[in-house]
Amino acid sequence: MRRNLDLTALRSFVAVADTGGVTRAAGVLNLTQSAVSMQLKRLEDSLGTSLLDRGGRGVALTAEGEQLLGYARRILALNDEAVS
Repeated sequence: MRRNLDLTALRSFVAVADTGGVTRAAGVLNLTQSAVSMQLKRLEDSLGTSLLDRGGRGVALTAEGEQLLGYARRILALNDEAVS
């Protein structure tokens, strides 16, 4: 069965990767920290893998997260291009 990726969740994921933390990403996205966390959890659940290593201060991408990041950037860029 094919699944669709949630663009909002992907945007949150990229923001977390770019800023290094959920709280900072929430500020950039003008969302609450809990909203960003929930989007990330939904994305991880839909893919069946962990994308972030939440140990210690901040977050780091897992190997799967690193792989998804490139795809996420391209998907969002295409989406933004199509919308504009």
